[in-house]
Order: sequence, then structure tokens, then C-alpha cells
Amino acid sequence: MSAHAPARPLAAALAEGPVVLDGGLSNQLADQGCDLSDALWSARLLADAPQQIEAAHIAYAAAGAQVLITASYQATYEGFARRGLGWAETAVLLRRSVELARHAAACRAGEVWVAASVGPYGAMLADGSEYRGRYGLSVRELERFHRPRIETLCEAGPDVLALETVPDAVEAEALLRVTERTGIPVWLSYTVRGEATRAGQPLHEALVLAAGRPHVIAAGVNCCDPHDADRAVEIAAEVTGKPVVVYPNSGEVWDADARGWRGGSAYDPARAAHWRDAGARLIGGCCRVGPDLIAAVARRLGTAGQGRSSM
Repeated sequence: MSAHAPARPLAAALAEGPVVLDGGLSNQLADQGCDLSDALWSARLLADAPQQIEAAHIAYAAAGAQVLITASYQATYEGFARRGLGWAETAVLLRRSVELARHAAACRAGEVWVAASVGPYGAMLADGSEYRGRYGLSVRELERFHRPRIETLCEAGPDVLALETVPDAVEAEALLRVTERTGIPVWLSYTVRGEATRAGQPLHEALVLAAGRPHVIAAGVNCCDPHDADRAVEIAAEVTGKPVVVYPNSGEVWDADARGWRGGSAYDPARAAHWRDAGARLIGGCCRVGPDLIAAVARRLGTAGQGRSSM
């Protein structure tokens, strides 16, 4: 089976209509029986059980996902160093995250793009601070943190970089500076509460950073309450003039101390059509949104028949 990238760039597909993202990787891995009770979360499996990551990607591709997001969200040189892995070993794992998604993409007929996940600084800390931001670091300090792994991920040849779950406009500025000369397009996705970033900045001000940057092919929100996504899509379309990316979580709340989820799901695939009509072109789910819900989104958007399993 071929593991080549799609013939056309993702930006070209977005110009024609909606593209379906996958859902939460961690919940699918948990459903496969994986133990994620570790500071590295799903990234640990890049070393310990890569076949489980590929299987999770395949499950989303089979459900109709046209973009697979890699298991590199919490994968950093610093995080793996705490587990005793050296620079070269970590580089292998970062590149592996892209390779696993590319192999899984080949299991679905039709175009399937690979997005290399670049999580925020707070994800490396594994203390819930990606939902607070305001780390006390400057843009330049955050650039120094993000640059090495972004460069390594780019070496593996993803179709796009997913700058995701960004809680703070300061970190967004750092990420955009690091990625602007990589030659790989990006999407920028904030995590929000209401109409503000988790750090408290008005979302419309934070999204201005994406406007006018040619390498940003989409901007929007992820890992937020589904109810907050409606207005966020409208704001992103108004401010950036770009295709909007939206992939909220289930609406359950992450308890960092208990390392578990509280509350019930509020994710409704029927909202996908509303998001599309408001300007969203990359539409999927984040934490606790599984393949069944992604399949329902694909049906709502009319993309379900554009590919099939080739296993």
C-alpha cells in the first residue's frame, strides 16, 4: 500500500468545500485498552506501542476522517528527556508520529492528509496549564522551546502543522514565527472559554495574528466546549478571512488533579452544517469525540462517500 501524500495541498481542498478532521486520539487509544496514565499521555506509545497509534488513526480514517492528526501533541525533547531518552531517540519518535499517520492514511481510498500536531508549552508540563496559558515566558523563550521539535516534525514531511490547543496569543505569536519559513503550511487553533482565549485575551484580537500570514491556511478553535464553537467560528471567519478550523471536545471537563473527565457529552454532529455555513472548512472533534461521532459529521457534511477503507 502506498504511503504517499495526497496529490494536491490541503489548502486547495479547503477552497472547494469542507474537509473532515479526526477526533480525540487519547480516547480512541483508551478504548483500545491502552494505559495513558503517564505525563507523556499518548506520546508515550510512540515508543512503547506504535501499532496502537496506527490502529487508532486507521479507525478514524475508516470513519471518514480526511485529516489525521499525529500523536506528537505532547511529544517534546524535554518531556522524553525526563524519561531518559536522548536527542536522537526523541527525533526518531517525532518523525515516527508522522510516519504512523501516513501509513494509516493509505488504508483509506481518496485523499487523506496528515497534520503534525504541535501542542502548547503547557502540554509538556502535564499539569493542565495548556488551559491557562500565561506561563511567564516571552515570545522568544517560547520560540526556543518550540523550534527544535517543529523542525524535526517538518523533516518527516507532514502535509500541514496543527498549531493546536493554543491558550495564549503570546504563544501563538511564537509558533507563527517559528513556522513561517518551514515551507509547511499551518493551521492555528486556540482553546477558548466563551469569546476569549484561556489566557483571557479577546478571541478576535488573538486571531488577528493569523490574518495576513500566507502560511496559515486556516484558523479557529479546538478543545473547547461545543457551545463556544458557534460564535468562535463566526469570529474566526470575520477576523482572518481564512477557512476556519473547528474541533471542539465533547463538552466534558478535564480534571488535571484526578487526570480524568467530568460531566456529560454535549457534542452534536448536527452542528457541523452550521459551522460549515459560518465559514468552517476543517471540521472534526477533539477530546472524547470518537470515530462514531466523526462518521456522523462526515454524513452531515456529505463527505462520507468520498473515500472507503482499502484494507
